[in-house]
This record gives sequence, C-alpha cells and structure tokens, in this order.
Amino acid sequence: MIRIALTLTFASSLCFAAGGFQPLFNGKDTTGWKMTGPGAFVVEDGMLKTTGGMGLFFYTGRTFGNGTLRVVFKSASEHANSGVIIRLPEPPPDPWYGVHNGYEVQIDAAGDDWHSTGAIYSLSKVTSRQQKPRGEWNTMDIEIRGQLTRISLNGVVVNEFKGDQPVPERKMWFEPVRGPRPDAGYIGLQNHDGNSTVYFKEVSFEPFSK
Repeated sequence: MIRIALTLTFASSLCFAAGGFQPLFNGKDTTGWKMTGPGAFVVEDGMLKTTGGMGLFFYTGRTFGNGTLRVVFKSASEHANSGVIIRLPEPPPDPWYGVHNGYEVQIDAAGDDWHSTGAIYSLSKVTSRQQKPRGEWNTMDIEIRGQLTRISLNGVVVNEFKGDQPVPERKMWFEPVRGPRPDAGYIGLQNHDGNSTVYFKEVSFEPFSK
C-alpha cells in the first residue's frame, strides 16, 4: 500500500508540473538567459532589474508559440521604457534584431497609443490604458495563437493583432521592419536605456492544451 501511495503521489506531482504557468526566471540568477548589447539585467531581491544601455535579454532554452507568455513587472518611473520581444525566428545577434524581426510588446506608461504598454511597437495600438502607477506590479499576458497575438494588461484585453492585418507605413529606421513573423519563436526582455528602470518578478509560459 505504501508503494502504491508513493507512486500515485509522484504521478500527481508530474501532472501538476505539466500544467499551468511554468517559470522561465528562477528568481535567483539568470540561468537559461543570455544578453546581447551593452545593457544588462541583474537579479536584485528576487527580481530582474534593467540596467545600463540598450540590450536584449533572451531565453535560450526553446521557442514559444500557441500559449500564453506571462510577464509581471513594475516601472520605477512614468517614463521607464522596456518591452517584451516575441516571435523571434532565431537567437538575436544584436539588440535591434528583436525589434525588426520579432514583435516588441511595449512597456512605457508615457507613450502614445502606438507606443504605450501593451502596444505592439508602431504596428498595433492599444485600445485602453491599464498600466498601474510606478512602483505597482502589473501582469501582462501575451497570448500567441498562430498569427494572432492578444495582449491583456491587468486582466483587460488591450490589443489584438493578426500578422497579415494592415499596419501604418514605416517612417523611421528604428521602427520595426514590416512583414509577417513566425507562429513560434524565441522571446526576450528589452533593456531600453540607462535612465529606464523596470523590474520583472515573473516570466512564465503556459502552453495551450490543444
């Protein structure tokens, strides 16, 4: 009976581990992540903290698609700028690669509708502003389902974008190159500049069951 009970307990723990959001950041160090560019992410009190200049901090372990990427963050100031990069076709060789070859889901409370938190940078604007004041935690869920990207901020859907829908004309070199992105790809966090401080206490992913 004891052997059977232990077997059932172990099987139950495996089922639990297979479902729900799986952490990509362990809260202790940067295992599984790599930085490109002059900026950096440091671990401080169990959180990832942006520091230095422009950079892209990406997860090396696998690509992500058909699931929900969850990022829990807070900004140190109203103008703190960062972003979540999704749908990267390959590991980025430089910090701008993510902007031009993936999608940047913006973090910036002070931006306009095309460049504020929850916007897909210069491609798809938000329908409402849901970011909490500086110093308060925000939960952003980025649903990736084929070519559909749906973004929720603090429980409210603020953006839905399909890869083939019309987008504004590209006007500046730093705006993303237009065109489709893959259904699945690498993900990353952007360190925008030395004056922007953003903290991340959770980065996790939950695949769709079907």
